[in-house]
Amino acid sequence: MALRWYTVVVDSHDVASLARWWAETLDFQIVYEAQGEVTIIPKHMSVDPIEDGQTWMQQAQGLVFVPVPEGKTVKNRLHIDLAPHASQDRDAEIAALLERGATLADVGQGDDVGWTVLRDPEGNEFCVLSARTR
Repeated sequence: MALRWYTVVVDSHDVASLARWWAETLDFQIVYEAQGEVTIIPKHMSVDPIEDGQTWMQQAQGLVFVPVPEGKTVKNRLHIDLAPHASQDRDAEIAALLERGATLADVGQGDDVGWTVLRDPEGNEFCVLSARTR
């Protein structure tokens, strides 16, 4: 038996602001918001209970933002990879992320790689991969 990958938890200082940034980036919706936690999921996902186990297992993952007192000090050991579709302008998508508060990051990736490393407004690294169709 397998377990469902339910969410990825993101430590942050301003949970509401960072959750909104990621919701806009991923076109997700906020489904839960409290002082100490904000949860976002894909807009196509239902927030209604799913009784069928197989259907429930096939649901996408969400992101949960929780507050932490300490700041980020080292490179993430886990990060999110984003990929544009082949029909999208990858450079324009990266420019839009930068305009909204992302920053370029150098984690030693070199100039000859097929991805761009960025940081979200709180410094969490993520990558924008080359465009793809699957």
